[in-house]
Amino acid sequence: MSSAYDSTNIFARMLRGEIPAHKVFEDDIALAFMDIMPRADGHTLVIPKYPARGLLDMPAEGLGPFMQRVQKVAAAVKTGMKAEGLTVQQFNESAGGQVVFHLHFHLLPRWEGVSLKPHTGQMEKPDLLAAHADKIKAAL
Repeated sequence: MSSAYDSTNIFARMLRGEIPAHKVFEDDIALAFMDIMPRADGHTLVIPKYPARGLLDMPAEGLGPFMQRVQKVAAAVKTGMKAEGLTVQQFNESAGGQVVFHLHFHLLPRWEGVSLKPHTGQMEKPDLLAAHADKIKAAL
């Protein structure tokens, strides 16, 4: 069983507008934005507006509409970044690799022969994140 949802997590704060984000998509169900420590050019995160700690905390009736947004943004990430493929990742709880405890999907555009960058904690330049966000938004 997972722990309680913490409304002070960074993604909850983003949803409230307390922390800026390079947004690529937003509606009443989901928010998609650039990962500030990307493992690939165009690395995008999609989060539900529902306060779910992880996949198992999201109500089943909300999961379908949320996953439709994940799929829509994934298609735009692949098209906008001219990627040859896409890696989709989702982690649950610390033992599963989760670091921010608000349900989120990682959308990583992929190209043949290009490995994912290691997770170093290095933040990407804001102008590059904005340029990638623009490419993805144009594909939506």
